[in-house]
Amino acid sequence: MANPNPKPKSTNGVRGSRFRVRRGPLLYASRPSRALYGSILFITIALTILMATRFSLSLSRSLHYPIALAAALSPPPPHFLHQFQQPFCLKPSKSNPKQLLKYPLCPLRSSSSSFSPNLRSSLRWSHKNPSNSITAVRSFSAVSESTSKMSSGEENSPLLKDFDFPPFDSIQAEHVRPGIRALLKKLEGELEELEKTVEPTWPKLVEPLEKIIDRITVVWGAVNHLKSVKDSSELRAAIEEVQPEKVAFDLKLSQSKPIYNAFKAMQQSPDWNSLSDARKRIIETSIKEAVLSGIALEDDKRDQFNKIEQELAKLSQKFGENVLDATKKFEKLITDKKDIEGLPATALGLAAQTAVSKGHQNATAENGPWVITLDAPSFTSVMQHARNRTLREEVYRAYVTRASSGDLDNTPIINQILTLRLEKAKLLGYNNYGEVSMATKMATVEKAVELLEKIRTASWDAAVQDMEDLKQFSKSQGAPEADNLNHWDISFWSERLRESKYDINEEELRPYFSLQKVMDGLFGLAKTLFGINVKAADGLALVWNNDVRFYRVNDSSGSAIAYFYFDPYSRPSEKREGAWMDEVVGRSRVLSRDGVSPRLPVAHMVCNQMPPVGDKPSLMTFREVETVFHEFGHALQHMLTRQDEGLVAGIRNVEWDAVELPSQFMENWCYHRDTLMGIAKHYETGETLPEDIYKKLLAARTFRAGSLSLRQLRFATVDLELHTKYVPGGSESIYDVDRRISERTQVLPPLPDDQFLCSFSHIFAGGYAAGYYSYKWAEVLSADAFSAFEDVGLHDEKAVKETGQRFRDTILALGGGKAPLEVFVEFRGREPSPEALLRHNGLLASA
Repeated sequence: MANPNPKPKSTNGVRGSRFRVRRGPLLYASRPSRALYGSILFITIALTILMATRFSLSLSRSLHYPIALAAALSPPPPHFLHQFQQPFCLKPSKSNPKQLLKYPLCPLRSSSSSFSPNLRSSLRWSHKNPSNSITAVRSFSAVSESTSKMSSGEENSPLLKDFDFPPFDSIQAEHVRPGIRALLKKLEGELEELEKTVEPTWPKLVEPLEKIIDRITVVWGAVNHLKSVKDSSELRAAIEEVQPEKVAFDLKLSQSKPIYNAFKAMQQSPDWNSLSDARKRIIETSIKEAVLSGIALEDDKRDQFNKIEQELAKLSQKFGENVLDATKKFEKLITDKKDIEGLPATALGLAAQTAVSKGHQNATAENGPWVITLDAPSFTSVMQHARNRTLREEVYRAYVTRASSGDLDNTPIINQILTLRLEKAKLLGYNNYGEVSMATKMATVEKAVELLEKIRTASWDAAVQDMEDLKQFSKSQGAPEADNLNHWDISFWSERLRESKYDINEEELRPYFSLQKVMDGLFGLAKTLFGINVKAADGLALVWNNDVRFYRVNDSSGSAIAYFYFDPYSRPSEKREGAWMDEVVGRSRVLSRDGVSPRLPVAHMVCNQMPPVGDKPSLMTFREVETVFHEFGHALQHMLTRQDEGLVAGIRNVEWDAVELPSQFMENWCYHRDTLMGIAKHYETGETLPEDIYKKLLAARTFRAGSLSLRQLRFATVDLELHTKYVPGGSESIYDVDRRISERTQVLPPLPDDQFLCSFSHIFAGGYAAGYYSYKWAEVLSADAFSAFEDVGLHDEKAVKETGQRFRDTILALGGGKAPLEVFVEFRGREPSPEALLRHNGLLASA
C-alpha cells in the first residue's frame, strides 16, 4: 500500500469535494500472480476499454475523497494475506482518499497498514541530529499566508504552529478539539472573503483557494494519520467530536456558488485555449466535482445531501474503528508446545514477544507461552504453518467473522452506508452509487463488469485444478482431511505443495531479506532508474514512534527534492493493518516559502511486517518485499512530480483506476535478477541468495494463479454488485449477495458464518467503493510500461537508465495535470498493447 499498499487509504467525509487536495492513502492490495488473470480475450477487452476511453477519460477525483476523515480509514488486509478470505489493497485515509496510495492495503488486504516498533537490533535507528548538510527546509509550510494570529492559548497548539514537518511527537488528543475548531474558524473567514472578492482569474481564484485547501488538508491529515498509526480512545473521541464541523466546512467549500461560477467563467473565457493542460484539468475537475458535491441541487435536496455526507463520514469512521477493535480483541494464549508445532522460529519469537507484552514476562520462543493474534504476521504464520488443524480453524473463523457481532457488529453500519450511498446517487441524478463512482474514473460500470467476467471465465478451470492438486497432494501426505479440505486447510497445504513443487519455503527465505538490505537495494534501484539519491535524515523531522525512519530524496546535484517517512513494523495495539502510502504535503508553487522555489513534497509509507525479534533484525518474506516496492512506487509518483500546480501535483487528480501503474510497475523489479540478488543477502553470513532458488522463485510466481485470481474477483464483484444492483432492505441480505457471487467465483464456497464484509475496509472505510476492480484495470498499463525496459534490454545499464529517465519525465513527473492515457502515450510512444501482459501471463505462445 504502494501503500501499499495500497496502495492502498476515502469515503469518510465530503465525497464530492472538488477542492480536496489528497485522495486518501493508497492501500496495498495483494494481487495474485498474473498468470491466468485472464485469457487473450480478457486482455483484448481491457485494451478495447482503454482505447474507448481515450477521448472521454472522466476526470480523476484528486479532490474526490471526502475531505473529512479519509485518513482514519481502516485499511484492508495486506497483500501477503492474499491466500485467505479477505481482500487486500492500498489504503485511503479518512482525511483524504488518496491517502490511499494506501495500493493501496490494496485490494481488501490493505486499508492502510499497522505498524509499530521500538529501538532494537541492527534495524533500530537512533534519530540523531541531522548533519550540517541537512539545512532548514524552505520547501513547505502548513500555514497559509492569509492565516491571521490566533489567541494566545491557541498559539501553543502544535496543530496551529507554522511548521515544515508536522510535529507528530507532540500532537495529542487534547489538541484536536481546540486546534481544529480555531483553524476552521479562520478558514471560514478566509473563504467568506474569497467569495466576496473572487474573480475568474488564476491569482484571484485558484491560488487563494489552494491555500485554504492545503491548510486544512495538512493539519487534518496529520491528525488522522496519527489515528491510523497511534490509535487511542482519546484521539478517536476528539476526532469524532469535531468531524461534523470539519465535514460542514468541506461542504461549504465544495458547494460555494461564487467559486463554482468563477470556474465556469474561466472555462468559457477567450483565454481558455492558452491555459496549460494542468490548469485546464484543475478547472474541469473542479466543475465536475462541484456537481458531484451537490452544488446544483435545490436547497432542500442540498440539505438532505449534506446530512447524508455527515452521516457517511461518521459511519465510515465507526466501521474502521470496529475492525481495528475486533482485530485487537482476539488473543489466543498457548502453553503447550504441541499445539503450536510447525510454526517457524520467527513466528514463535513474535508470539513469545507478544506474550511478554501481555504480561507473561518469562515467555520465550522455545518454551512459551505464546500469544496468537489476528494481526497479519501472526495470523498468516498460523494459517500457513500450524500443524494443529483445530488451531487453524479457530483462528480462521475468528478472522472471517471480525466485527460481525456484539457492540462491534458492522452489519447495520454496512446497510446504512449502502442505503445512504444509494440515496445520494439518486439525489445527484444517477441510478446507483456505482455510476457516481465511475463518473471520475476511466471505466464505466458495464466495462468493469465485462472485464471481471472475462477474468473469471479464464481463471475458473485453473482454480478447479488448483483444488484438485491440493486434494491429491494432501492425500499423498496421509492427511485425514484430504477428502474434505476446508478453508483453514488451503493455505497450510498450499505452502506444503509449494515447498514440494518448487523446493521453496518462504520462512527459510526470510534470512535473505533483512529490512536494511531490502531498503538499500530499493534505493539503489531508484538511483539507477531515476537518478535520485535517498539519504537517511533521521532527526530532521519529528516522528510518532522510535522505529519510524525519515529520508531525504536528492537529485543528481545533491539538492533535496522530496522527503518521506517510513513506518515498517506491525503494532497491533495501536496501528491499522495493511500497507499504504499517503502524502503529508504536496509540491506547490503557491505555497513556496521564498516565493521562488516550490514547496517540496513529503510522503509517508506504512507497512505492517514482522518487527525485529530478539537480536535478529526485521526479516521479511518475499511478499513483504513486494509490498515495500509497491508502496515506494506510489511514493515516487508523489515525490518526483514536476507539477508546480499544487492541485494536480503527484498523485493528486490521477484517475483512480490508473493510479496503480507506478506501484505495480515497481513490483516487477522484485523478479529482476540483478535487483533481487542485490538485496537478497543473508543477514548473518552475507551470502547471496543461491541462483537455483532465484529460478524457483520465478517458476513459483504463477503458483495457484487461478485460485488467487478468483479470490480477488469475489471482492471486486461483490463491491460492484452492492453498489449497482443491491437494494438495501430488500429480499436479499448483503451476505446473500456474497454467497450468490461466491458460487461463481469460489471453488470452495464460503463458510455459512463467513462475514468478511464486516471487515471489508476498502469499500466501507476507504476509497474503493465501486472501485475495487481498478487493480485489474491498471495491469495492462503497468505491464506494458515495464516491457519498455525489457525491449531495450534489462542488462543494458545505459538503455535502462535512459528509459528510466523517460518514465520519470512522464509517468512520475506529470501527475494529474494530464489524462493518464495521454501520459502513457508520451512515455511509450504509442497506446497500450496487450503483448506484455500476455507474455507475463505465459499466454503469448497460445495466442
